[in-house]
Amino acid sequence: MPRMTAHRTAAAAALAGVLPLLLTAVAAGTAQAHGAPTDPVSRVAACGPEGAQGGSAACRAAVAANGGSAFDQWDNLRVADVRGRDREVVPDGQLCSAGLDAYRGLNIARADWPTTTLKAGARFTLTYRTTIPHEGTFDLYLTKKGYDPTAPLRWSDLSAEPFATATDPKLTDGAYRITGRLPAGLTGRHVLYTVWRNSSTPDTYYSCSDVVLAGGTERGGEPVADQPGSEPAAEPPSEPVTGPTSQPASEPAVAPASSQPVTAPGSAPADEAAGQPAAASAESDGGNTAVLLGGVAAVLALLALGVSAFLRRR
Repeated sequence: MPRMTAHRTAAAAALAGVLPLLLTAVAAGTAQAHGAPTDPVSRVAACGPEGAQGGSAACRAAVAANGGSAFDQWDNLRVADVRGRDREVVPDGQLCSAGLDAYRGLNIARADWPTTTLKAGARFTLTYRTTIPHEGTFDLYLTKKGYDPTAPLRWSDLSAEPFATATDPKLTDGAYRITGRLPAGLTGRHVLYTVWRNSSTPDTYYSCSDVVLAGGTERGGEPVADQPGSEPAAEPPSEPVTGPTSQPASEPAVAPASSQPVTAPGSAPADEAAGQPAAASAESDGGNTAVLLGGVAAVLALLALGVSAFLRRR
């Protein structure tokens, strides 16, 4: 019976050790993709906890319309099992919230949402920050000429086809970047509507970014020709626009050189990691080695004497 109890105790201990690993694996397997555009900044990112425009009148009104609930989950505006039926699943007037009650404040029709200024007819890059990357296709739409920002956004306000599309773009510094050319001749305030249809999860993400399309040409009146492999320079925003970022641009990439002691190649550092004893010097290593060898010699000598005495007794 004691032996059975020991086996049960061992099994329980093994299960206790394995259970956290199993839960972690399950959580990883069911994790969903998360993200939102940060440039041009989306409404949910601008009004989220990391957004620089959280105190704007539009963001305050959006939070109030949400019953006082802030957009803490700025990266979680998603709907499952849409399967391309966007216009059937997401109702008119609720495009910016994707029909989700938790984001209903984003649907407020007003002309003072934080905006990003873009150049009509020019190439641009949309930055889509993701907190959990996954595969999928991005489609970018713009509202059509005559769009009224003070009226609820409807599907019929958007262009029938996306002006830019990207499937499985490269993830760089925590964000996807989708490049395209903005429609020429479309100026004024508009909504850039981003749809991210995941292929590795059943989710589709929706985002509204308010933009101002400026007319004219670039570089002294000459249109800018596309350069293979190049990306357009960032357009100056109409007001400071900063969404959530993976790392502040001003933060140094590496620690200053003076933060750690400089050691010559092959030499031991002055200190080891916290909680570890400092490395011994070459002299102390030599002394320890001598003591160890002396101890081994003494043990061998005693064994030899014991064997000799044993043989004499025989």
